[in-house]
Amino acid sequence: MTFDFGTQSVRASIFDDQGNCLAAEKEPYRPAYFAKKPGYAEQDPDYYFQCLCACTKRIAAAHTDLLDRVEAITMTCFRDSAVLLDKDNKVLRPMILWLDQRMAKCEEKLPLLSRAAFALVGKTGTIDINRRRTAANWIKENEPDVWAKCEKYVSISTYFIYRLIGQLVDCPSDFTGHYPIDYKKREWYKEPTKHMQGQVFSVEKRQLCKLVPGGALLGEITEEAAKATGLKPGMKMYAAGSDKSCETLGTGVVDESLCSVSLGTACTLETTSKKFISPAPFLPAYPNVLPDRYNIDVQIYRGFWMINWFLSQFAGMDIEDVALADINPEEYNSKLHEVPAGSGGLIVQPFWGSNLDKPETKGLIIGFSDSVGKEHVYRAIIEGIAYELREAKERFEKSVHRKFDAVRIAGGGARSPEICQIMANVLGTKVERVQTVETSSLGAAMSGFLSIKRFLTPDEAVKAMVKPADSFEPDSIEKKTYDELYNNVYKKLYPKLKDIYKYLYDFSLKTSENE
Repeated sequence: MTFDFGTQSVRASIFDDQGNCLAAEKEPYRPAYFAKKPGYAEQDPDYYFQCLCACTKRIAAAHTDLLDRVEAITMTCFRDSAVLLDKDNKVLRPMILWLDQRMAKCEEKLPLLSRAAFALVGKTGTIDINRRRTAANWIKENEPDVWAKCEKYVSISTYFIYRLIGQLVDCPSDFTGHYPIDYKKREWYKEPTKHMQGQVFSVEKRQLCKLVPGGALLGEITEEAAKATGLKPGMKMYAAGSDKSCETLGTGVVDESLCSVSLGTACTLETTSKKFISPAPFLPAYPNVLPDRYNIDVQIYRGFWMINWFLSQFAGMDIEDVALADINPEEYNSKLHEVPAGSGGLIVQPFWGSNLDKPETKGLIIGFSDSVGKEHVYRAIIEGIAYELREAKERFEKSVHRKFDAVRIAGGGARSPEICQIMANVLGTKVERVQTVETSSLGAAMSGFLSIKRFLTPDEAVKAMVKPADSFEPDSIEKKTYDELYNNVYKKLYPKLKDIYKYLYDFSLKTSENE
């Protein structure tokens, strides 16, 4: 049985060892979050748990026979969203979601030696944005009374585990984001506030939970949790991992022969390796859901969010929440073939949110002319995301010393065959979809079957549970067009505009601080 907490809804599912979903219930969040100010995104963690309970109670009522046969429970959850707990493990304040845009000021400088070291390797900007994006730093500055009561600073996944088994324990994969963790060793820094990288997050060792390896037994469903969920006390729960890591496993990517692309609110490109390989200079690989492997991960922070932004701003669609609305723009997707590859020379750099390896970047659209219409802009956005994913893909291939055999694709954007074909053409590689769009849930289930030794190796699990459904081969003519634009235009934009981006980044900081 898997619990899959997304940003828009939670899903509880029961899978068999052939990758078939035998039962599933989904509960949308209403609302997904609330905002005290523009750009804020907060929610009560207990509300998410209540939504899970609604799902599990429905499954328990309708599928008693299946529930009796469940041998393991696993959970996967959205990343980088921390919960603050007091001495009694009660929630101190609503959690700040990963898509929240507030920034701490971080006026208190890091030690001189640390600043000098970061400047020497050219990562002052990356460290600065990491500090400012860390929820702990913002709370410490703006709500010091709350921070003073914070006994535990945990991932949202840790809190859900606590509600289910009564223990504050989690695995390293669930701490992808702004936490003082040594990703290579899969353990907390020994003295986080004194460690050169750990000090960025301002969290003390005593505030952190116990870590166990992925696949380890976390504990058993308590009597209290059983009453709340409709599950049976004593059901065993095992450690899985973050949503993107489970999604990568769910697409069958367990080594460097394949990579996984997720076309969601944030877009990612990931592969799996037994080696700890940095996806970009001085950025870490993350612990994989598999305990002996890592995810090499690059994220476009505002990925297919840009589609909703376009539909809201240029297509006249009344979208209640651009960040979270699950829109399938069939009208525009069906017209993608009417706009030629390259969108008439219109190029988009999809930095509507800063990337960690390029923190100073801003979004860009270049190549407008009187022949360009909104359909061109729509296609150019998709192509721009694909160009940036291609840059990550090529960097990964150099790191692992081989070409990927294929790209496994998932997420909301992957529902469109037209978008899948554009991805294949831009990436220059075969793109494959698997049997379900719920690849995070599938990956969490695969992790569970590995935990109980139903499968002895990840390859066995993939062979049994992941079934490629359809594929998209690159079109040779369109691929040639994209190769020309990528090499002669897209790759040159960031190096040429880096200084201008830096000026605009500093300008934006000054403007926001004066508001």
